[in-house]
Amino acid sequence: QVQLVESGGGLVQPGGSLRLSCAASGSIFSINYMAWYRQAPGKERELVARINSGGSTTYADSVKGRFTISRDNAKNTVYLQMDSLKPEDTAVYYCNVAHNHGLVLQIYWGQGTQVTVSS
Repeated sequence: QVQLVESGGGLVQPGGSLRLSCAASGSIFSINYMAWYRQAPGKERELVARINSGGSTTYADSVKGRFTISRDNAKNTVYLQMDSLKPEDTAVYYCNVAHNHGLVLQIYWGQGTQVTVSS
């Protein structure tokens, strides 16, 4: 089993910044990709950013140029630096990790952290 612990959410004014962290622990063999999703009230969960084991990244169009995903493989931790935040970025942000367990790809989710952008 792999456990994910998220931190860094909170309340910030428009134009401000936040940094989310997600640390994976437990019986870790090899982590494939790490990602952040978000879900706003009344909306479906959507991909924000993903980073694979080689460091290649993918971003939602709505956050390109404002958010940066990174990972520390030694610490099994993924980060999401969020700059120039907008009210429409308000959502619960979830960490998502794909773990290579032999031939099986196991998918894990964090508990979610609230990000509120408001003046």
